[in-house]
Amino acid sequence: MELVREFEAARPQLMAVAFRLLGSVHDAEDAVQSSWIKAASADSDSLRNPAAWLTTVVSRVCLDRLRMRARRHEEPLRADELPAEELTADERYLRRERVSRALMVVLDALTPAQRVAYVLHDLFDVPFRDVARILAISPDSAKKHASRARTRVESTDPAAHRAAAVDTAVVEAFLAAAAGGDIDRMIALMADDCVRIADGTLLPSGAPAVVRGARAVAEETTQFAERIRVSTWMLVNECQAHVIAPGGHPLAIINIAMRSNQVSQVTVTRVTAQTTFALLSTTS
Repeated sequence: MELVREFEAARPQLMAVAFRLLGSVHDAEDAVQSSWIKAASADSDSLRNPAAWLTTVVSRVCLDRLRMRARRHEEPLRADELPAEELTADERYLRRERVSRALMVVLDALTPAQRVAYVLHDLFDVPFRDVARILAISPDSAKKHASRARTRVESTDPAAHRAAAVDTAVVEAFLAAAAGGDIDRMIALMADDCVRIADGTLLPSGAPAVVRGARAVAEETTQFAERIRVSTWMLVNECQAHVIAPGGHPLAIINIAMRSNQVSQVTVTRVTAQTTFALLSTTS
């Protein structure tokens, strides 16, 4: 009974760890349940810190699953490749727990060992000696995995920021207006001859790939307000852009070109396996 109480008390933390490691509420819940089955059959009477021990158990379950994905060469699924109910659950968890949407996108680019080391140490303050035991490596090696992950997660190249320089205030104002359906505000921020270009696979059947004129672009963009609400600033291939990522799963990239401090072109492209992401220092 004592272990049951400890497990239930630790469940939210275990779920938080598993979600960040696996990127899915469905997978995280399954990993936590598997962890309970393993824990229930173990000798836990002499445990001094049951919560830490349970975190180790769930982390090992998640690590096994991440390694299985890697062996199968599975690419992270885009948002439109996931069942609607799973995507809804992930988005709900993301918002309720205030998980960084951008971080979840980047974590999928890490190796299993890097992801485990970074999530456990950098996000949950698990000591490297414990991370090392989970990964079955030395503490120094665990530190190296976390450091490599940190470098990939965070943008540390000043040149990338210089290459990404845009008038973010105008872009933010434009996207905020689009997310709120404020057509007049959008038009005020656009050049009269603004153009919207989008990948046809991201549009409803029959929708034009190119829309011209500020009012036409504004009116059409409001149809995609919900997608804009689930977008986040990131470095995409070393350039600033907004990534549409419901539930932390990337779908598309919004690139906005400026001319004379006005939005002159909005380009929406599908995320591909070759797309690389990094966090901006201003990303929440």
